[in-house]
Amino acid sequence: MKKIIITGLMMMSLAALIIGCSSNEKGSGEASEGQTITFGVTPWTSTVPPTKIAVLILEDMGYTVKETKSDVGGVFMGLSRGDVDVFMDAWLPMHQVHLDKFKDSVEDTAVSYPEAKTGWVVPTYMEDVNKISDLKGKEDAFNNEMLGIEEGASATKESDKIIKAYDLDMKQVNSSEGGMIAEATRLMAQEKPVVFYGWRPHTMFNKYDLKVLEDDKGFFGASSVHVITNKDLKEKAPEAYEFLSNWNISIDEVEKMIVEIEENGKDPEKVAREWIENNQDKVKKMKGEK
Repeated sequence: MKKIIITGLMMMSLAALIIGCSSNEKGSGEASEGQTITFGVTPWTSTVPPTKIAVLILEDMGYTVKETKSDVGGVFMGLSRGDVDVFMDAWLPMHQVHLDKFKDSVEDTAVSYPEAKTGWVVPTYMEDVNKISDLKGKEDAFNNEMLGIEEGASATKESDKIIKAYDLDMKQVNSSEGGMIAEATRLMAQEKPVVFYGWRPHTMFNKYDLKVLEDDKGFFGASSVHVITNKDLKEKAPEAYEFLSNWNISIDEVEKMIVEIEENGKDPEKVAREWIENNQDKVKKMKGEK
């Protein structure tokens, strides 16, 4: 009888040991199983590469990942409510107003890359226009128009402030990113005057000879691009949060991927997967692995 009891106890101990080892071996797979993480995606080319890379890495970690498209205001609203967990393309200080508005429910989690240029741009053939103030008195050459992105964007509101601050006889014509670029391209093909909103990373600086106008009043300066998360993500998915908190990528890498997607027609997911395969050391570091 004693032998049976001892044997039984030994079997139970062995089973517990096996289960414990199995649990330790699975690690992140168990932690992420059944969890869904939602990314907010704005209609900007700069949002796509970092989002696709992060999505694929989190899927590799065992998470279910969704993407929801919206303008930047809608993304921050979703972050504040918990409908969106992550946004990979927040531009600071431009989007600081959203962070301030939802400071109790969103978190500035990481810096993707610093020193991203943004502002009003003109083609370099416009040699006599180097500052925004140089537009004063020349507005009619531009048909009294400045081309901008979608209404409601922070950059759109900033451009309206610029028109007023510099007392320019111009109106902002708003469109989608693609619509704005198409109209600017049409005018540049004829070497006509055109001023529009520009930023890096973007293919516009690879395709055209452009210059960012100096802004003496300090509306547009160098921006840094950040990862923003809902504050509950750290508790909801700690391993995903650790990965995102370690996130960083160079602006040159992002711009190169945008060119691959926009100009060369490559599938965004394929481009992202190639980056992951070519940057395994960086991926491991972001995931906290040795």
